[in-house]
Amino acid sequence: MGVSGCGKSTLAQLMAERMGWPLIEGDELHPPANIARMSNGIPLTDTDREPWLDLIAGRIRSWREAGQYGIVTCSSLKRSYRRQIGADSADVCFVYLKGSREDIMPRLYQRTGHFMPVAMLDSQFATLEEPDMHEEVVMVLDVNAPQVQLAELVCAHLARLSL
Repeated sequence: MGVSGCGKSTLAQLMAERMGWPLIEGDELHPPANIARMSNGIPLTDTDREPWLDLIAGRIRSWREAGQYGIVTCSSLKRSYRRQIGADSADVCFVYLKGSREDIMPRLYQRTGHFMPVAMLDSQFATLEEPDMHEEVVMVLDVNAPQVQLAELVCAHLARLSL
């Protein structure tokens, strides 16, 4: 989880390769109307996000019912979104890629082929409710650390949780 450009997709791909788990890119589950809004620099509302979050929650539920694990990239910017996705389940872990606007903005300028315009970063930070380490199952990672190192940390953490 984290704002656009924080490295969710790269980290998730590294984790999926190491753990042999399926990976779902959350952005690919957005309905066309959401992608059109964001492409035009219009921030999504909670109402816009709800069906998208339901889809993500459904995929996670399917894995759980099948006794499987998986990885989903998703901004999960608000606590209510994380609750909707994980249903407060102890076996759903959120990894928060934390960085400042100054850390992430240059990444967005270098990124190609993504619908999210750089101008949307401020709205992402405005929406972000940082996770509470005492109430949510979360790892907080520095976006400036090497992605390979972050993947190793997350995979080791998941192994300790006996996942």
